[in-house]
Amino acid sequence: MTSVTVRTFKSGNSEAIRLPKGFGFGIGTEVWIERDGKRVVLTRADAHAERVQPSNAMLDTIEAISPASGDF
Repeated sequence: MTSVTVRTFKSGNSEAIRLPKGFGFGIGTEVWIERDGKRVVLTRADAHAERVQPSNAMLDTIEAISPASGDF
């Protein structure tokens, strides 16, 4: 894993960072941002969607094998 330290700066009313060369996603790329404790994780939105889809499939399976709410 490659690490680098950068500083935040103000951009309009937001706090921002510049991604150093080699860390960028490409101009105009949609990026998913999530907070994990003290970490902020950036993931390409298309890669994030690939991670979420298996979870949705699992939920569909659970729903399919679960008894209907009236069966209790």
